[in-house]
Amino acid sequence: MIDVNEFKQSVADVRLPTELPLYLQALWYDGIGDWKTAHDLIDQLTDPRSAHIHAYLHRKEGDIWNANYWYNRAGKSSAQVSLDQEWELLVNEYIGKIDNQNLKL
Repeated sequence: MIDVNEFKQSVADVRLPTELPLYLQALWYDGIGDWKTAHDLIDQLTDPRSAHIHAYLHRKEGDIWNANYWYNRAGKSSAQVSLDQEWELLVNEYIGKIDNQNLKL
């Protein structure tokens, strides 16, 4: 599987890695500036990881009420960092979990 540095480099190269789970694809698309595709990928998913990323996307959109709803669904507090920092934290959290659990999130 991909590590954090490879993921970030793929964003810089605008080269989507193969076999990423949908929630990481959503982060990737957001990373290249395609919020709509990111949201479309995550919109119907309800697992905690996807809900967390969904919350971030609505926060980025400026829809704070909806973001708070999804943070709650994810069991997370609303982010108190910049959007760029939150993206970094999400990538580090969810890529790291994949690396450590061999895709069994």
